[in-house]
Amino acid sequence: MIKNLPRLLRLSVMTLGVLSMSLYSGDTFAQKKKKNKKGQTEAPAKPAEKPTPKKGPKPYDKVITKEAKTQEGLFKVHEIDGKYFYEIQDSLLGRDMLMVVTIAKTAEGIGYGGERTNTLMVNWDRNQDNILLKIKSVDNFAADSLPIAMAVENSNLEPILQRFPVEANATDSTGIVIDVTDLFAKDVQAVGLPSSRRTQYRVTRMDSDRSYIERISSYPINIEARYVNTYLASNPPSNSSTGSITLEMNTSMVLLPKEPMMQRLSDRRVGWFSRSMVDYGSDAQKAATRRYLDRWRLEVKDEDIEKFKRGELVEPKKQIVYYIDPATPKKWVPYLKQGVEDWQVAFEAAGFKNAIIAKEAPTKEEDPTWSPEDARFSVIRYFASDIQNAYGPHVSDPRSGEIIESDIGWYHNVMNLLRNWYFVQTAAINPEARSVKFKDEVMGRLIRFVSAHEVGHTLGLPHNFASSHAYPVEKLRDPEFTKEMGTAPSIMDYARFNYVAQPEDEGVSLMPNVGPYDKYAVAWGYRPILDASTPEEELSTLDQWITEKNGDPVYRYGRQGNSYDPTTQSEDLGDNSMLASEYGIKNLKRIMPNLMEWTKEDDKPYKDYEDLEEMYGQVIGQFNRYMGHVRTHVGGVHEVYKATGQEEAVYTHAPKEMQEGAVEFLNENLFATPTWMMDEEIIARIGDFGALERIRSLQVNTLNGILEWGRLGRVIENEALNGDQAYKITELFDDLRSGIWTELPSGKTIDVHRRALQRAHVERLELLMTGEVEPVPARFRRFVGPQLNASQSDIRPMVRGELKTLERQIRAAIPRTSDRMSKLHLEDALERVNMILEPK
Repeated sequence: MIKNLPRLLRLSVMTLGVLSMSLYSGDTFAQKKKKNKKGQTEAPAKPAEKPTPKKGPKPYDKVITKEAKTQEGLFKVHEIDGKYFYEIQDSLLGRDMLMVVTIAKTAEGIGYGGERTNTLMVNWDRNQDNILLKIKSVDNFAADSLPIAMAVENSNLEPILQRFPVEANATDSTGIVIDVTDLFAKDVQAVGLPSSRRTQYRVTRMDSDRSYIERISSYPINIEARYVNTYLASNPPSNSSTGSITLEMNTSMVLLPKEPMMQRLSDRRVGWFSRSMVDYGSDAQKAATRRYLDRWRLEVKDEDIEKFKRGELVEPKKQIVYYIDPATPKKWVPYLKQGVEDWQVAFEAAGFKNAIIAKEAPTKEEDPTWSPEDARFSVIRYFASDIQNAYGPHVSDPRSGEIIESDIGWYHNVMNLLRNWYFVQTAAINPEARSVKFKDEVMGRLIRFVSAHEVGHTLGLPHNFASSHAYPVEKLRDPEFTKEMGTAPSIMDYARFNYVAQPEDEGVSLMPNVGPYDKYAVAWGYRPILDASTPEEELSTLDQWITEKNGDPVYRYGRQGNSYDPTTQSEDLGDNSMLASEYGIKNLKRIMPNLMEWTKEDDKPYKDYEDLEEMYGQVIGQFNRYMGHVRTHVGGVHEVYKATGQEEAVYTHAPKEMQEGAVEFLNENLFATPTWMMDEEIIARIGDFGALERIRSLQVNTLNGILEWGRLGRVIENEALNGDQAYKITELFDDLRSGIWTELPSGKTIDVHRRALQRAHVERLELLMTGEVEPVPARFRRFVGPQLNASQSDIRPMVRGELKTLERQIRAAIPRTSDRMSKLHLEDALERVNMILEPK
């Protein structure tokens, strides 16, 4: 057969044959043979064969040795010389679990402790001798009974986060052991620094020598992994000389219920944190989005169903319980607890009594197993931090929206924020606020207020910025009304404290409570509908509860972030921003002359003026809020959510008289220099420069906010849709000019503040004349809607006409102006206008 092979191949085969013969025929190449004592030749001894390592799991005791430190819990967790092993029961393979990744401790400039960076639904699956940690998604859904469910499954292959070889089988053969050290000690982005932060800080890689696992703790329904990650970074936010950043991270893995709770479908007319999936099994002739609420599982006990049907209050099968962190200063514990239990009245509207309670965390002696990291416990965590904040997150089952647990973050320095708000908004009428250090009872009441607000978030309620607009401004001065209704219908608004009330309004309430909207929203989201067995069967009842309140502003929901709706603003009060701000400014004018006295401390006669500077800044900041509330009316569009069956408009333009009134208010209170804020005694004690700049920035920021592309576009559209009923762009420009350039007809002296404002007006007109609308990044376009086309809108013709009018009026004013600086200013302004109209 060889002769039939190609010649080159035959040569190769023959060569191999010769070589193989030579290996065995010559002593030069052959192994030397030994002779025994009788002179007989023996075959050479064969070399000892190395044992082939046995593949697959090892014996349990070869992996989990006697040195192991073992914890019982959701999984058994074994620690051996810094390595961590999970012992997973077979019954938990394939079960849905939630991994919540947070920053536990951080460097300056990198978020804050408790900030969530990622949430993943996962399960642990076995593939031969490997365990796969898979990320599971519920973004796309179809009921298992439908044929399309197979297509949904085929289109949503679960990505594998990590593969773990099975190290050993459990001793009773009902589980497996894996080494999970690398999941937390190596650079796994899903449980480490997010990609956006890596880009921001120019992270190149993780430094394994400075990264390690702090601990892994196992509890009955969750496992907590705490680990330190150090990254090499060329642009770290702090400690730049190190070229690195270090974070302490925490990943909480929580077992989800085997049977998900029944969803309750959301409705945008009621504010609620919700989640969504694309339901391919719906009857809609499109890929329909299904939205459902995040809420606790509150159920009626079987023996109480008849009582509930009769309208009697019943206790739920399982209460919502919050524990107060043992690190909390004892004097604040009662107020934090009361903030939790203030919500009992809302749950009574849903048919439950004692549905939510607060407890002090047990001591080590009372319960050595209790831990704030145990997912069975919701905790108000107290952080020793200078961050002025508190936050109320929750962990919920993505399949159903069921809230599993919540840890409210409470930063010690939130008290400074509360002090500043309460001082600047109420000190004019409230002696208890006329100090930089409040009595414990006063601060405690403020803590209770914020505690209740944050608890509301953990129950599923977002901010409701329409709430504060529901009450007439004058009602906020009525002691009887405010004691019954509070200062806003919802504690979930940013209504803060009653800056409207005047000194003669004795007995008026100063802050909101859990109010009528909160009771209505909790009842809507939590009241069981016992005769419904599917979410769809609940819809008619849920709609009825909403339509019963239709048209009543007390029960309206307004989303956060709508910057063009004057009825959904942050930090405002009442149904008329101009009137409320007028009352607020009166109170600020009462505070200013007393600032130096009210920021003193008798027991600290030698303190510096740090508190005076801070409170003066608060006065300016509060005044600026009032200007922002008023400005929003210009080009404003009201958004009131409706359903198709209501046959009512969702979007309506702000009334013409309100827009005109807003510009008139700004002309009188801001653009006419607010000299009352220029207190020489205060300025001389807080800085060597900056007094003029404070006023300039207030005026210019508000002016630029009015002459902003989107706002002007809404003004133009309002006129196109509503004709003479609209506040026209020509009227807006005329009104602004008459307020900003009032000195021109008479030749009056123009003060330094007004000169800066008038230059800013010309500069803004130049931007509108020559600039372009900054494009919105593609990923945000669906949130902001259509964008104005500047070159094809009426804005530039309007601006050109405005500049020509200004040119004529300034030219005519120069000869009649006698003040030298004012004349120089007008000559400069004229040159600026001419250069815009006729650029060289």
